Amino acid sequence: MKLSGSQILIECLLEQGVDTVFGYPGGAVIQIYDELYKSSDKINHILTAHEQGAAHAADAYARVSGKVGVCIATSGPGATNLVTGIATAYMDSIPMVAITGNVGVPLLGKDSFQEIDIIGVTRSITKHNYIVKNVDELADTIREAFLIAKSGRPGPVLIDIPKDVTIKETEFTALKQEDFCSNVVINTDYVNPKDIEIAKKLIDESKKPFIYIGGGIIISGAEKELLEFAEKIDAPVANSLMGTGSFPQNHKLSTGLVGMHGNVASNEGIMNCDLLIAIGARFSDRVTSSIATFAPGAKVLHIDIDPAEIDKNILTTNNIIGDAKTVLSELNKIINKKGHHEWIAQVNAWRSKYTITHSVSDTLNAKEIIEAIDKISQGNAIITTEVGQHQMWAAQYYCYKEPRTFISSGGLGTMGFGTGASIGATIANPNKRVVQLAGDGSFRMNCNELSTIAYYNLPIIIVILNNSVLGMVRQWQHLFHEQRYSQTVLDRGPDFVKLALAYEIDGYRATSIEEFEEIFTKAMSQNKPAVIDCIIDKDDKVFPMVAPGAPTNELIVE
Repeated sequence: MKLSGSQILIECLLEQGVDTVFGYPGGAVIQIYDELYKSSDKINHILTAHEQGAAHAADAYARVSGKVGVCIATSGPGATNLVTGIATAYMDSIPMVAITGNVGVPLLGKDSFQEIDIIGVTRSITKHNYIVKNVDELADTIREAFLIAKSGRPGPVLIDIPKDVTIKETEFTALKQEDFCSNVVINTDYVNPKDIEIAKKLIDESKKPFIYIGGGIIISGAEKELLEFAEKIDAPVANSLMGTGSFPQNHKLSTGLVGMHGNVASNEGIMNCDLLIAIGARFSDRVTSSIATFAPGAKVLHIDIDPAEIDKNILTTNNIIGDAKTVLSELNKIINKKGHHEWIAQVNAWRSKYTITHSVSDTLNAKEIIEAIDKISQGNAIITTEVGQHQMWAAQYYCYKEPRTFISSGGLGTMGFGTGASIGATIANPNKRVVQLAGDGSFRMNCNELSTIAYYNLPIIIVILNNSVLGMVRQWQHLFHEQRYSQTVLDRGPDFVKLALAYEIDGYRATSIEEFEEIFTKAMSQNKPAVIDCIIDKDDKVFPMVAPGAPTNELIVE
């Protein structure tokens, strides 16, 4: 049958199982939005306040659902407004397809109104990108884009569609997902048996094994295989920020967060183990600090789907290229059950000797706020965050027992991520309550999305840890720059309670833990959005902390 480019786009989205897209219309995508209007019974469109909010919402939708997130923007500034969201997804390996409009093919390259070379702009922050100048190529391009976005190590893919391509017609033949093949996708299911045997030998010889996990466990869906593996070899498990929730943090083998603001048991464990097993993790600088001193006595076994990550930051003793779920399944078949009682006792001693302290105890503080959220939500919420001190506190003090419940910008560290992300998370899983943790600095960057939350009546609870400063930068200024607080004091509006009320969202202010618990309990009992402005001390700091370039077990603990 003959269809226009816009109709083909909608049909291909439906082929891919897309039921929700996030976006903002404009002239170059007006034909696409016309077809979305006609297909509103099949595809739900969420109109955000800003294109960046749409990108973050699509990103979080993918993180929570495991499906490909989709966002749409018009040409020029609409397309460039997606860039930070695309880069955020790229750094965290999130499957997302961004669809942008552009000027007609005859106008390309002529500095036409609202023209931008979005392909050139996004080349380094996408897994792949396309400009479709021929409507005959549109269907297969869309199919290939989705396949690339979700296969292997996932990532964002951008499709730029000139306006005349959305109007022109061509023959269209529907395909099922499984019937479409592409030579650009590499099979990652195969695992070399020799590598498995070498890994088994390393594990058998180890007396102090330690497991370090990243976001690859969640992407692969390997949490059950990981649990079996850790219990079989009796090894402690530490998670990167992106790996949060992939191993239950109430498990006796969990040591929690590792790295710059990691728990002492995690950092000491890695620095003193004789075998470090890294799974779906990329040894970022926030984990390793000084590479020269990282895990000095350990052999390193690295399991990752992306060959480019092997030996990139840390040299390995052995590595296994493959999907984490597949690799762990193979290992679990052949490894024997171990017992490392002395080693576990040592790790537990580090855990009990050094507990996270809080610098301010006589005022409302982040630790008691987040622990109250955990208790009142019964650990059953999805936590989204902005970036800064509150992000680290969220990782430290909430007990994550399931994957896809901690949604945060890890690699790029995007302030302004959280509110858009809370929208996408709520749409992806309406059966779990979404709590957004924000700093006052980060929340200023995206509070326009309160209009989206209000319009769709999304029952998101936004908890602002308001210290009236740019907290993490101030903490560094305090510790390493002789308390020169250059441009980090945020002694200005808005009044967040009044701002919430302006959008007809319930707004509250808490200055004590008793007030907060009462307000949060009330908000949890209601099926509507709320904003809670929590006044905390500007000198409340994130501890432990590793100084820049220091070994990760040289922790500042108070």
